[in-house]
This record gives sequence, C-alpha cells and structure tokens, in this order.
Amino acid sequence: MKKILPKQWLILASCLVMPVFGASAATQWEMPTPYGDGVHHTRNVRLFAEDVMRTSNGELEIKVHSGASLFKHPDIHRAVRSGQVSIGEMLMALLGNQDPLFKVDNIPFLASDFDSAKKLWQVSRPYVEKSLARDGLMLLYAVPWPPQGFYTKKAVASVKDFDGMKMRAYSPTTSRLAVLLKGAPTTVQTPEIPQAFSTGIIDAMVTSPTTGVSSQAWDFVGHYTDTRAWIPKNMVIVNARAFKRLSPAVQDALLAAASRAEERGWEIAVSETAEKTATLKEQGMQVNSPTARFKSELKAIGDVMSREWASEAGEVGAEILKAMQ
Repeated sequence: MKKILPKQWLILASCLVMPVFGASAATQWEMPTPYGDGVHHTRNVRLFAEDVMRTSNGELEIKVHSGASLFKHPDIHRAVRSGQVSIGEMLMALLGNQDPLFKVDNIPFLASDFDSAKKLWQVSRPYVEKSLARDGLMLLYAVPWPPQGFYTKKAVASVKDFDGMKMRAYSPTTSRLAVLLKGAPTTVQTPEIPQAFSTGIIDAMVTSPTTGVSSQAWDFVGHYTDTRAWIPKNMVIVNARAFKRLSPAVQDALLAAASRAEERGWEIAVSETAEKTATLKEQGMQVNSPTARFKSELKAIGDVMSREWASEAGEVGAEILKAMQ
C-alpha cells in the first residue's frame, strides 16, 4: 500500500469532514498539478479555479497545489481515482501503459501543428472520456503544450548523433523514442530536470520551449532543435463520484468554466510557443530547425511508432488514424 505523507492525510481528512453549516456551505476541492506557477498550464488552472469560484457563487472552491507539492506527477491519477483528492491535472500520455489511447498525441509527426493537434483531439476525445470513465473519472478539459523539440549539449544533424545519449523520458512514448534513437531513456519529472543534468543522469531531452524556459535549460545545454515533432496535452480530471455530489447548478458552473479554460488554454499555447522559443534565443541558446536528413529520419521513426501504436490501440487506433488522413 502506498505510504501517504502527513500533509496528504490532512488534506484527505479535510475532504472527508462533512460540512456543519447546512446545505449552502461551500465545498472545497484540493487540486494537485505537477508544474510550477510560471508554466502556462498552471496559470490557466488558477484562472479556471477563480472562474469556478465566481460562477458557482462561492459554492465550489478549488485550491491549487502547484509544482507537485501535494502529489508527485505519477501519483496524481491514482489520487483522483481513489478519492484522496477530487480533481487534478496531469499529462495525458503518462497513462499510456494503462491504455495505449493516451499515447496518441505523442506520436511524432502525426499532429505537429496546432490545427492538426486540435483535429486529433476532436477525434480522440470521446475515446479518452470513455477510457477515463472506466476508472470512475471524468474529463473536464485538455490543453496542449507547445510542439516538442530536442535540447542537447552539442548540435545534432542526424539520428546518429543521439547514439548512447542519456535522454530524459516523461512518458512511455518518449522512452520508446529514446530507444529508437539508440539513446538510453531515463525517467525524470519536470522539477528534477536541472539536477538530472547537473549530476549527469541525463544529457539530452525532448520537450517544449515552455519546459525549456521553466527549467532554465540554457544553464546545462546550448542547443535547441525545433523539430515540432508532436504536441502533447495536459488534462484536468475529476472523480466522478465527487462531481455527482455537487448540486446541478454547481456542476453546470464547473463544466462551463472547464469549456472556457480549454478554449483559453489552446489560445495561450499558441502564443506561448513563440514567446518561449524567443526566450531560449535571448538566453543564448542556439535555436535551429532540423536538417533535412534529421527530419527525414525522425519521420521514419514516427512511421514506426505510428504502426506500433495502431497495433496496440486496435480498432480505436485504426479509426483515429483514418480520421487523421
């Protein structure tokens, strides 16, 4: 059984205490999120929480715990599913070992611009909601990261340059990518990136300009290759039983706020891409487009991963890939 830290016991206990001020007393939900306050996902989550508080007339208060301060990223799904907390934010692809469907937005070059990423989300969302429902969870909204690129100490011109590199992995798909690049995948969560580089645990990573800036990548690598390989998403999930305990009016307010958060989050992600890529340049990093050879090699790897994913995902995978053609 997983050990629960004292702070988590206190949060859980507070969630189980029944209000004594009558039916009109506000409900408070604790919301873990794995990213720091400067990341656009966290900023959007805080705006979402404020929106819920306002539109529910104070009947639902969502207290955001950023930077993995309440639960570490891999534990958030379990915490919401088990009811330790009612709501949480997490990277969708982190559930890829549970259901291959959640890997769909990590397939290189399946959707590498925001228009195609939005189409992929529209196609795959019903399947994601159905999979979450089997765990007693509801999807509230999902927001993309900027497109993913490679951070390295030296310039890379081809797949051969990754041979033997210790690469950060943050999902099953990025682990597989590292293997296909002939690198060594190492799981490192976002807050641990600077230490992992400084201690030699990793010497390369594939991630967004946002994470590059939040982890101050220029302190440990000098090159960013802007491959725009794929656009992963974070999703905000809620425990279905906790949702059902809300009044119909509060449920409506929560869902409406979630819809606004998703629309706002996609808009922020577009501007975030340009802004954070510019910041990498301003901090002295060499920001380059991939060579034609590297792009072709990555496309070939993407084709391999796409076929592997389709085999895993079965009929659902085939339907999604067909819709994306």
